[in-house]
Amino acid sequence: MSKKPIKPWLSFQDQLNTLQERGLKVDNQPAALNYLKRLGYYRLSGYWYPLRTIDTAATQAQGRPVRSSSFAPDSQFEDVVKLYVFDKKLRLLALDALERIEMAVRVDIAYLLGQYDSLAHENAHCLHGNFSKRQIKGGVNKGKTEHELWLSKYESLLHRARREPFVQHHQQSYKSLPVWVAIEVLDFGSLSKLFSGMKHADKEQVARHYGIASGEEFAKWLRSLNFIRNVSAHHSRLWNINVLELSTASDGWPSNIRNAKPFFYFCIMQHLLKVICPNSSWGQRFKDLLKDSFPTPVNQQFTLNDFGVFAGWEEWELWND
Repeated sequence: MSKKPIKPWLSFQDQLNTLQERGLKVDNQPAALNYLKRLGYYRLSGYWYPLRTIDTAATQAQGRPVRSSSFAPDSQFEDVVKLYVFDKKLRLLALDALERIEMAVRVDIAYLLGQYDSLAHENAHCLHGNFSKRQIKGGVNKGKTEHELWLSKYESLLHRARREPFVQHHQQSYKSLPVWVAIEVLDFGSLSKLFSGMKHADKEQVARHYGIASGEEFAKWLRSLNFIRNVSAHHSRLWNINVLELSTASDGWPSNIRNAKPFFYFCIMQHLLKVICPNSSWGQRFKDLLKDSFPTPVNQQFTLNDFGVFAGWEEWELWND
């Protein structure tokens, strides 16, 4: 199959002209040009994508929805900007929750593992055998354990933080960093990996603290939240993506909630925050954001259904005191 030629460079004005030629209405051209200059055509394209029409022939041929380059009637550039702003606020709200969750889980892991050994994160006997002893059978890491790979990542993070006063102090004064100090150099991904490598009973203990059925379920939650964290921290589009690290619903959750959409993971954040900081206004701020900031285009080309909400979610006990 031959590949298409690379698209030519276009000036900001030509970019705007192209959008208008394809049917996108622009009421304020100077403002639209300013957004193209500040945010970029390609970044904004993810937000006007839902406004493009479906190419029926291509959809039938490929067996999946394919968008044409033309916009649906009544598509407005203003709605694109509003959707971008909503998504930005959504990412910031996610990071607010994830910071609190990450800090709490750091303490949970360090406090529990520290009871075994001050260097429990380095001690294979303090972790699950599948993580610390079972060798990987194939690929570039053949013969290594998951714990060895984790330690390599930890050493990399430790090197990156080497100028931090607390790291310098412990490296100069002691043999290694105890787990309650080492935990502070971990990123969310390494933290979730360490939790996955803990003994079954230890994972169960942490999970029970958060009202979660099993340690394995909580391990999935952490991996999923790390995915959401990475999307948010890198300023990528969040509101309607398909989540690649999937989790399962907690007991008693509505059967029509979709775990492939971001709303599901905001529900996880709310569940955890109600344990970590029960007096937080985060849940109300989330509800207010969806109510007040999500745009409603005239042509209804995108709705909060694309985010994963379902009818009546606001009445769910999770989102009420």
